[in-house]
Amino acid sequence: MKDQLGQILRFGLVGGVNTGTFYGIYLLLHPWMPYFAAYTGAFLLSMVGSFFMNTYFTYRTRPTWKKFLLFPLTQVTNYVVQSAGLFALVAWAGMDSKIAPLAAAVIAIPFTYLIAQRILVSRKAPEGADAEAAAPAVTSAPKG
Repeated sequence: MKDQLGQILRFGLVGGVNTGTFYGIYLLLHPWMPYFAAYTGAFLLSMVGSFFMNTYFTYRTRPTWKKFLLFPLTQVTNYVVQSAGLFALVAWAGMDSKIAPLAAAVIAIPFTYLIAQRILVSRKAPEGADAEAAAPAVTSAPKG
């Protein structure tokens, strides 16, 4: 339980740093392109940093090419939830397009945590089972 709480706190910290990075890139791109294109570019660039921060700091696991290639799948859910939220907040709620990405990001946090954990942390072998026989952390890749 203590390890889980530590993971959640580290995930929140990494999320804050990543959101700041994303938002800074978004603001840099926003004057040069439509808000949604700026959002997408910032999202993709910050995703790479998020992978490394989550593997090393949040889940304290070794980054591998497999995890790196699967990690964008964690971000698909994040992207869909944030994109829908961004669109709804700007188009329907009239929120400023410079602030709406932050609100949309908050909504996506629980979804991203659960899926990132599933991909980046290997499942432990059941008691009495060989560690190599344990189920892999990801058998399918929704969406981190």
